[in-house]
Amino acid sequence: LATVKGQGLVGEQNNGYLGLVNNQAPADVKALVNETNNRRKAQFAQIAAKNGVTEAEAAKVFAREAAERTLPGNYIQNASGAWIKK
Repeated sequence: LATVKGQGLVGEQNNGYLGLVNNQAPADVKALVNETNNRRKAQFAQIAAKNGVTEAEAAKVFAREAAERTLPGNYIQNASGAWIKK
């Protein structure tokens, strides 16, 4: 994951999920994004149930934390949905 983030192919979306920065990414990168997002969805559901919040609220908190943890030079999505390099 760190490799494809560093290559600028994927980034952290503002909704807590990974997204394709470049839609022309290879199939294996797209599969990695789907696999990661499926794991995250399950994690958000678990956190939401445990804390009495919605899945979307749990994902939003994760999104903020993921953006903070993102390494300089990698992509994050701003509030309006545009990709920006951190």
